[in-house]
Amino acid sequence: MMSRHAAFVLLLAFGAVFQLSCGIEVNVTKEDKLCLYANLMLNFSVSYEVADNKNQTAVFELPANATADGSACDNTTSMLKLDFEGHSWSMTFTTDGKNYQAAIVTFSYNLSDSKLFPNSVSNETKTVIVKPQMKDVGIDTCYSCHSKDTIEADSVNMTLWNVLIQAFVINGSKSENLTICEADTPMTTVAPTTAPRPTSTTPAPTLPTPTTGKYSYKPDENSTACLLANFGLRIGVKQGDKLEEMNFEPNGTQISGSCGLNSSELKLVSSSITIEFTFTNDTKKFRLHALNVTGKTSSGLMFTEANNNMSLWEATLGSSYMCNKEQNFTIASLVTIYTFNVQVQPFGVKKGLFSTAVDCQADADSFLVPIAVGVALLALILIVLVAYFIGRKRNMRTEYQQFN
Repeated sequence: MMSRHAAFVLLLAFGAVFQLSCGIEVNVTKEDKLCLYANLMLNFSVSYEVADNKNQTAVFELPANATADGSACDNTTSMLKLDFEGHSWSMTFTTDGKNYQAAIVTFSYNLSDSKLFPNSVSNETKTVIVKPQMKDVGIDTCYSCHSKDTIEADSVNMTLWNVLIQAFVINGSKSENLTICEADTPMTTVAPTTAPRPTSTTPAPTLPTPTTGKYSYKPDENSTACLLANFGLRIGVKQGDKLEEMNFEPNGTQISGSCGLNSSELKLVSSSITIEFTFTNDTKKFRLHALNVTGKTSSGLMFTEANNNMSLWEATLGSSYMCNKEQNFTIASLVTIYTFNVQVQPFGVKKGLFSTAVDCQADADSFLVPIAVGVALLALILIVLVAYFIGRKRNMRTEYQQFN
């Protein structure tokens, strides 16, 4: 659903804008050197007045024809400015030389745009200014945040996600170092100090099957669940030639999410792992479309990986997906997830209960049935042929005896 190909390219005086499947990418230059880099996804929700003193809400995303020619860089301030169809959105950054932060976000929208704001009683251009939460970002690092961050202002919500920004690029080269947002960083607990274990050549024991967690999301306390998910989960992180694995512990996990007409999300935060599932549907079937994983292994390795072009756990709308056997999926070069006893339903949940399940085993059975039928037919043909030859041999013997 979020896939957009990079066919749209605008080369601008101050920077270049590329519309990619992972969002809009902006390269702002000064004196032919990169000075600001941004890659992000952005949605807007605007409440406005219509007839009879009623309000209506417009929900729209940053369009593919956004331009960045108003963006600028300086030694102490920089600005990412995106203009689209008579509206504009900008984020201004400041730095003290060691760290940088987002100082203000400004959004100006024109209510005379009947496409975005049908039946608006006003034709004026409104502007909201708000201070975001991005702060204390190392000067030679990119700010990274896969999680959704909603910036609230008067009558306006602006939701950012899959954000990668370096507001002050040094020497024209984007940094490979990351400052990860708090929402993507799992909570950590201090382990008790223990004496070092003696060295042993015995291999590490195999992890037990993960506990099956039962997760549900409902918009508020007075509603029933709109998304259900049961599964056991294991994460494998590759370190060189070694694979370190850990089971996801459902006890104490924080659950959040959203339920939409065409897209639903489930976010799980444990003491060491944060994982976000994004489901989409095409009005006939639903599937797991995107997966973001952030965590810390027992050896202290921090990792964050995402895949926004998946097509897993597919089932017909109005049903749930079930798979009791172990499955594994490589979501990126370093991270693999293993799932056990899966049942999910991200759309069309009624009375907080799973609908009839589509079993992943049915796919395997659909191949086994014709094979079994073919084997049975072959065996039947062999039996008929053997019986024919035996009968023919007996007849020939009888005829020979009668002849003599």
